[in-house]
Amino acid sequence: MALLEYGHPRKALTSQAVWFGSWLVVTIIGAVLNPDRSGHGTHQQLGLPPCPSVLLFDRPCPGCGLTTSWTAFIHGHFAEAFHSHPLGPILYVAYAVSALIALFGYFKGGRLNTDTKGFNRTTTVAVVIFVVFGAARMALTPHFGTQAEHIFANYAK
Repeated sequence: MALLEYGHPRKALTSQAVWFGSWLVVTIIGAVLNPDRSGHGTHQQLGLPPCPSVLLFDRPCPGCGLTTSWTAFIHGHFAEAFHSHPLGPILYVAYAVSALIALFGYFKGGRLNTDTKGFNRTTTVAVVIFVVFGAARMALTPHFGTQAEHIFANYAK
């Protein structure tokens, strides 16, 4: 099982360049943002609203803290990144590695081989871990939004 399948025309590999471009944009945005000290809410610097789960249920959604985690990781604040969302740095590194491999494949004519049993199993396990972790964190973390008024106040500015 090869990671890259060679012999594809560059036009057929456009999605790999787009994948790399999306990672590059996310990385640049993460470098420009400042991680929120509360561990979540960094996305609001982009003009996005506060997390509805925090505002409505006072509990984190499965993705709460990912933007903060990725931003902290990009800034080299690794402990803060893991504290904001324990899966955040792992997901960012997986995204970065896959984007760099995709870019390499784009220039070398190799398609990133994602239609294998191993890739599908790994992706399925990763999604299950993310959902189970998110559901457990949502169920077990009351008063996550004790700063909900602060978050909403920052958004309203």
